[in-house]
Amino acid sequence: MKFRTRLLVAFGVVVMVPLLVFGLGIRRAMSGRVSAEYQGRVDALVAVIGADLAREQERIGARLNAVKRNMAADNRLRAAIVRGDDRGYILDYAGDAMPLAGLDFLQIQDAERRVVSSGHFRNEFDRTGAFASPGGVTVVRAAAAEGPFLVLARPDTVHIAGQAFNLVGGVAVDSGYLARLAPDPEFRLAIHVPSDSVVASSSDSAATEVARIPLPYVDAVDEPNRIGLANIVVTHNSSLLATLLHTINLWFAVAVLTAALAALLLAGWLSTRISEPVEAGFRDMERRIAIGELARQVNHDVKNGLAPLRNVFRHLIQVARDKPAELPQVFAERQGTVESSISYLETLAANYAKLSPQSERKATDVNAVVRETIGGSSSVRAKLADGLPPVSADALVLRRVIENLVSNAVDSLDGKTGTVTVSTERAKGTVRVAVSDTGRGMSKAELDRAFDDFYTTKPGGTGLGLSIVRRLVLDSSGTLKVETEPGKGSKFIVEIPILS
Repeated sequence: MKFRTRLLVAFGVVVMVPLLVFGLGIRRAMSGRVSAEYQGRVDALVAVIGADLAREQERIGARLNAVKRNMAADNRLRAAIVRGDDRGYILDYAGDAMPLAGLDFLQIQDAERRVVSSGHFRNEFDRTGAFASPGGVTVVRAAAAEGPFLVLARPDTVHIAGQAFNLVGGVAVDSGYLARLAPDPEFRLAIHVPSDSVVASSSDSAATEVARIPLPYVDAVDEPNRIGLANIVVTHNSSLLATLLHTINLWFAVAVLTAALAALLLAGWLSTRISEPVEAGFRDMERRIAIGELARQVNHDVKNGLAPLRNVFRHLIQVARDKPAELPQVFAERQGTVESSISYLETLAANYAKLSPQSERKATDVNAVVRETIGGSSSVRAKLADGLPPVSADALVLRRVIENLVSNAVDSLDGKTGTVTVSTERAKGTVRVAVSDTGRGMSKAELDRAFDDFYTTKPGGTGLGLSIVRRLVLDSSGTLKVETEPGKGSKFIVEIPILS
């Protein structure tokens, strides 16, 4: 949204919000006066709804008792629980029992509230189950294949083969159910829950709220164990109230439109005076941010290309100092690494000059790329399988992937004793390259963000390494997997398709 548009919206809000507040206050006062005659009927209806909910609680409890009796008498279920086999029977048990018991929702959970069997959604197995508070019905937002739905549920417990299982069962709350709770045609019911994604209603948009009946609420889709508050909202419609509101709304709309027109004219005049220099500043700032992000990525890639050169020259200096006679031989051995790194940097520079480099996918020897990448580094071990077929990839792209992963693996050691291993092997239709380390590993939270741009846990890091690796692997039609555990290291597995 442009700055000028924001300015127009801001002025509109400043002018119209007070008018809206004033108009809504009048509407509420009128509604209160007109609805006073209905208050006695509202109180009676609330009492009827409360009695119906109490009876519903008893009906659900009776149906759960029937399920409990059948479970306790089911020898096949008992045998499956004791032996741990016949898993399919257990998974389908709630689905078979739920319609027979007259329920729309049924979960069988273990002692840790993990779903053992779900009647309304078989795929809920092993997830955290729904929680219903004892001593009444709870509104539960449940998951189903077609999407979330609301139920009135209550809990129970059954013991089978010395194990305790939680039962949570209930009936669906939809517009038809709410209509049956309110037999008076002038009143409508709606159920409001903290989550706006599921709201059952039997009311229309012109109805006025006259009462609320609070009920415990659990979102079993996103927050299975957190109890909130849902409300059954009672509304009514009145022809007198509609007539009064129509008149109020007419003049209220005239006032709002007049004020909005004045605000737009004023905002348009001001926007021509101040928006252009401000927007120019925004554009300049955005350009600087984009250039900064590109510079960090270039810096990251160049450092990866310079690392092998630094290792070679450190090695040559050490040989020149300790064994000068062997310097020509060592130089000849390491010359390939120097030339490969220089070629890498030249190609990298050419690609960045194009801004949108196109990789050249052709037959590539994975083992050769690994050897060029790690060179003669003494801190990295190589376990390369013989006879690997060529893969369809760009050698430069594959080298960048391996260099980033090796660099991260070495950094994860934090200077302590440990190992970094690069291994290759043939898999089904692919060649697998694994870079593993015995470093600090990653927690689940770190792993969830590891591939985000600019996320890093290293001081001075750019946070681009793994993000680049993921994009390069995907561009090569490959896959990237991670196995990690805090304190025990990480293993990054790259699979590249074999050249067909």
